[in-house]
Amino acid sequence: MNQTVFVTLPRLHARNLEGSEIVVPDDFAGDYTVAIFAFQRWHQSLVNSWMSWLEPLMERRPDVRAYELPMLSSIYTLARPFIDGRMAAIITNKAVRERTLTVYTDLQRTMTELQIPTTETIVPMLVDRSGHILWRGKGGYDASQAAELISAIGG
Repeated sequence: MNQTVFVTLPRLHARNLEGSEIVVPDDFAGDYTVAIFAFQRWHQSLVNSWMSWLEPLMERRPDVRAYELPMLSSIYTLARPFIDGRMAAIITNKAVRERTLTVYTDLQRTMTELQIPTTETIVPMLVDRSGHILWRGKGGYDASQAAELISAIGG
């Protein structure tokens, strides 16, 4: 399993693409939550590769939820209505809009707290209800990382 020295997900203020304010990880719905941190627009295909695999898992395991967290620098906060509105307009599925949580933050500080060294790829993390990081991956879906994730949730 990919272990991490970092123990707990930091509290992040987010908003889903339906406009609801969310506090990460406090408002995560699952006993186990896969939080997929993305940093660049082209990361969407990598996120989608995980979500395609996670959707059937969530159907089988109601205790597992997944969220996509586009991470943006706080310098874009004033443009949030436009940026979030554009993303919401592109995503026609309400459930996907609800699980897409935009985070406008001091990106460098947050990446340091999350122990993410680069914005070059996505970082999926499995957290429990308390926000403890149980597993972390890197990049798009692959079977070996998926097996590690399943092992981490005990299934």
